[in-house]
Amino acid sequence: MKVFGISGSPRLQGTHFAVNYALEYLKDKGAEVRYFSVSRKTINFCIHCDYCVKKKEGCIHKDDMEEVYENLIWADGVIIGTPVYQGNVTGQLKTLMDRCRAILAKNPKVLRGKVGMGIAIGGDRNGGQEIALRTIHDFYIINEMIPVGGGSFGANLGATFWSKDKGKKGIEEDEEGLRVLRKTLNRFYEVLKEKKRIKITKYHK
Repeated sequence: MKVFGISGSPRLQGTHFAVNYALEYLKDKGAEVRYFSVSRKTINFCIHCDYCVKKKEGCIHKDDMEEVYENLIWADGVIIGTPVYQGNVTGQLKTLMDRCRAILAKNPKVLRGKVGMGIAIGGDRNGGQEIALRTIHDFYIINEMIPVGGGSFGANLGATFWSKDKGKKGIEEDEEGLRVLRKTLNRFYEVLKEKKRIKITKYHK
């Protein structure tokens, strides 16, 4: 199982730590993992020029999104993490999502059936984490992926953290957040494993 983790934070702090914690957790279960952070990357805005639709050769911008495209295509599952800015995902992550139109224009089925989960980190206890998760899930749904939460009684839409604006240290100290992350990761892994089993069964038939 191949899992691609994305941090939508411009800093290498709490979200960076949480996404890598998730990838290491899955790596211990046998998954192959890759990581991308928007920090210090060049990701130009989508300008709706329709180059991707007309040419079907990717995006008119040639920047660090090329690495994202490659890894999204490679992956069986995707984990997107974001800090909460103004009650939602970061501008950097939203730009990354907007730019994914280019690979869908080239191949509308390129992300179909891949499994996705979200991680959201807020400086306040109720800072918009679930709204950010819904934005991540909407991205998955629009691109025909399978969004996964942690299930009822404790994780629901996905992993949420209260960092108390202490960056990585705040995530490390949030025991409830780490428990919810592990619960969501277990569900994510189960769905990935089931999809892989179905794929193998169909292949052998």
